[in-house]
Amino acid sequence: MAGGDALDLAPVVRSFLDLSDAGGDAIAAMLADAQDRKTARAGWPKGKADADAPLAGHVLGMIFEKNSTRTRVSFDIGMRQLGGTSLILDSGTSQLGRGESIADTARVLSRMVDAIMIRTDDHAKAEELARHAHVPVINGLTDRSHPCQIVADLLTMVEHGKALPGLEVAWLGDGNNVLHSILEAAGLFKFNVRIGVPKGYEPESEFVEMARKGGANVTLTHDAAEAARGADIIVTDTWVSMGQDHAHNKLAAMAPFQVGSKLMAEAKPDAKFMHCLPAHVGDEVTEEVFEGSQSIVFDEAENRIHAQKSILLWCFGKLGA
Repeated sequence: MAGGDALDLAPVVRSFLDLSDAGGDAIAAMLADAQDRKTARAGWPKGKADADAPLAGHVLGMIFEKNSTRTRVSFDIGMRQLGGTSLILDSGTSQLGRGESIADTARVLSRMVDAIMIRTDDHAKAEELARHAHVPVINGLTDRSHPCQIVADLLTMVEHGKALPGLEVAWLGDGNNVLHSILEAAGLFKFNVRIGVPKGYEPESEFVEMARKGGANVTLTHDAAEAARGADIIVTDTWVSMGQDHAHNKLAAMAPFQVGSKLMAEAKPDAKFMHCLPAHVGDEVTEEVFEGSQSIVFDEAENRIHAQKSILLWCFGKLGA
């Protein structure tokens, strides 16, 4: 907790900047809670609160410095379903856009809302926000990691009958923030990751070592077919993320890693295809795979709501030890 005002005496809060902030047991509890809550509200209107409304009276402040569909809607609807409310800030309509510091923003918002979610470019901003805030801070996406997405992905895998320990997950494309969080999850849940990326686009080595230290087998290859061979899950993402330069050169390097029917045939017959969206069909994945029977991308997208709800409950100390 940062010093500077009377709220320094507030109790320690739980922030969720990376999966390791919660740990494997807590994330397992999130997955179980998400499944239970999703089942319990089957057929209900999306805006109806859960029967227990555990966050009634609570407000989530959401800071967006990057565009968003799934993160914005899932946190908003998730808070409504938990009985709470949310509000949105972006740099164009808040003082962040006029140079107010992250530290001051954190201290002000801590007096006005009960938790903060930030979606930004630089992971250091999320860390600074958490240092100075006196309420939970959640990483809705940074250049380093995307933990909320991976909780939803794990939930989707389990829903489709995939036991996590020993699972073979193949990643094709760019060694980006989503892959970093998959590797972190692999170490926590003991599943294996086969990384197929072009030379020069490997993930940060600290995440590879983190997964291996946790007991995951991580294979790094520059051959797409080798990465996909025998996989239970094939995952990809957009090749050029928001704000990245040199798109032309990157697209050329990524072309051999497009997920098409031939690449899916290298995986197990019951393998599933996943993508965090938005997808550029025709680039990282063919229409045949994206719209095919093995694709579970829209189950994955829906599960963002259920995953965010359980993350929020953990942050508020209402889930897990």
